[in-house]
Amino acid sequence: MRKGKIISSLFFILGIMMISIGMVFQQEQGLKSKKNMNTEQFDLKNIAASANMIVVKSSETKAENNNLLLTEIKMETAPAAVSRVEVFEGMTIEEIATQLDKSLKNDISGKGMVIANKCIELGVNPYVATAIILHETGCGQNQCSNIAHNCYNFGGQKGAGCGAYKKYNSVDEGLEGMISNLYRNYYSRGLVTVETIGPKYAESDTWISKINWYVNKIRNA
Repeated sequence: MRKGKIISSLFFILGIMMISIGMVFQQEQGLKSKKNMNTEQFDLKNIAASANMIVVKSSETKAENNNLLLTEIKMETAPAAVSRVEVFEGMTIEEIATQLDKSLKNDISGKGMVIANKCIELGVNPYVATAIILHETGCGQNQCSNIAHNCYNFGGQKGAGCGAYKKYNSVDEGLEGMISNLYRNYYSRGLVTVETIGPKYAESDTWISKINWYVNKIRNA
């Protein structure tokens, strides 16, 4: 009987030990599962962060590409070309002035732009106007006449202020006044060529040939 009690006690102790071992095993499994869960959460966080980095990097790259594209477009877009404005015989106003200046000297040296502007404004042939100026004032020779030099009258216009001739206040005003007179009394009345202007402008039979000579000289200077 004593032997039976001993055996029962051993089985009881053995049962307690197995229960203890089972509890320890469960605790270890729980810790392992928790560790795995933390590891998975960490991996998920890393994946999410990487994804965000990829999205941000993609956005930055796209923005850089767009900026590069805009820069290339700006570089490839050339400034609009300035239109060439031809106003007389295929020439610009600047080219006409330069051509006239080749024949202008003495008191009217460098006044090609003044003559060109006024002629184009009124529709007067700048070569004809300049030819008349040079012939009537002598400015195309050694020196300008007295009425041109002292009264700025460059077309032999009759009037007051300078004996029987009209007086102007400056070279520019005198040149513009001569061209205005040519337009008012000749061009506006249909007299637009040297041959039609001559009979009314001067009594000399050689006036037309002399003006045409100056016109050719100015044009081919």
